[in-house]
Amino acid sequence: MTIHIEALTFECIIGILDFERITAQKVVISLQIDYEYVNNNFINYADIISLVERDMIKNKYLLLETALNNLASKLLLEYSQIQTLQLKIMKPDIISNAKVSLSHTFTSK
Repeated sequence: MTIHIEALTFECIIGILDFERITAQKVVISLQIDYEYVNNNFINYADIISLVERDMIKNKYLLLETALNNLASKLLLEYSQIQTLQLKIMKPDIISNAKVSLSHTFTSK
């Protein structure tokens, strides 16, 4: 099975620039989760959304790289049936003429 969560949008503190540490900015997160669905052992996408949003708001990450790695670690630990996780974090308003994002694909070990 594959869960698609697209354009999860909220505000949080993220970034290394001085003003980014003071004022929350909009982030847009997309995930694709491939997992083994056996014996009605499903992944609740609402729980995934809640975990991601809570984590991003609480941790006030400096780097997108750190946010991606930490989110992936938490999701792979919490949901052992995940086989592959594609995660993308976008900061759509940080540069006036571009939408900047970082993404990575993680696999369970």
